[in-house]
Amino acid sequence: MLSSADRRACRRSLAEGSKSFFAASLLLPPRLRGPATVLYAFCRAADDAVDGSADPAAAVADLRRRLDRIYAGRPAACPVERLFADLVETIDLPRALPEALIEGFAWDAEGRRYADLAALEAYAFRVAGVVGMMMSVLMGRRSEAALARAADLGIAMQYTNIARDVGEDARAGRLYLPLDWLAAEGLDGPALLMAPSPSPGLARVVARLLAAAESHYARAEAGIALLPPDCRPAIHAARLVYREIGHRLAAAGHDSISTRTVVPGRRKLMLMADAVAAALLSGSTPRADAAPDSARDLVARLAAERPGPAAARPGSAARLIEILTIQEERRRASRRPMPVRVGVRS
Repeated sequence: MLSSADRRACRRSLAEGSKSFFAASLLLPPRLRGPATVLYAFCRAADDAVDGSADPAAAVADLRRRLDRIYAGRPAACPVERLFADLVETIDLPRALPEALIEGFAWDAEGRRYADLAALEAYAFRVAGVVGMMMSVLMGRRSEAALARAADLGIAMQYTNIARDVGEDARAGRLYLPLDWLAAEGLDGPALLMAPSPSPGLARVVARLLAAAESHYARAEAGIALLPPDCRPAIHAARLVYREIGHRLAAAGHDSISTRTVVPGRRKLMLMADAVAAALLSGSTPRADAAPDSARDLVARLAAERPGPAAARPGSAARLIEILTIQEERRRASRRPMPVRVGVRS
């Protein structure tokens, strides 16, 4: 039996962990607000379990065991996992998605560095792109196009986070910026970790990452029209608020060492109002000019992930959209509606 205390615990996790996502979630329809909060709380709790552990590799192994229990219908006795197990059953969430998320956390546990943007994209897909895909499934959308555009939005947000948090990450011993970009500016990764300081070269690297984020934001916009109409304002809002972080960082000279860029509450409210208006004006089909690549192009890029062996594992990025697309095609062929009981049962 799931209690109101469980739900309040998840809500607190969302409100405290991501003010931007919390603000956007207020625009979700009531039928999805609770389930979306549960999904976020699970992802946040899993990330914190690895990030705050003295033995990150052991924490990842424990996460995988806990996921086994969740999908066996025997979650651990904690609010987040009880609610997430119920959500998994309710919306028929493919296990490949949270598996890929945990794989991204495993890369963090290894302290992995990213040689170039393609390698960073593979990481961003796991820790954020698949979260967008899980939200798409939650909203009842499993088409190839909808899933690819949802992944684009997650990747864009992750790039924005990385660009914003360069100093904070470096002081914690983490480095996500593409190493070839740093080298091109004459910057040394280990030296940056030892003594993070703003510089014109680092500002150019941050600017390049924000430009990469912009291309994903543009593709993500094209997928919002594929979502249920009552879900579009929240996703528009999430996209606009996160893009604003990048815009403000650019206005500050791309300096993410000295300060942490935030979007003031009043500005968030303005962007949320803009999101509602955009959702009301959006059509029923995506804008072709905003989606220069196809869903299959995204899969092809992610299939070339580094290192090679990761692409063969069940959670590999190249397989996720394919798995979900096959499920959707089978449902259409049999003319059976997919299970979308999106209210978490009490």
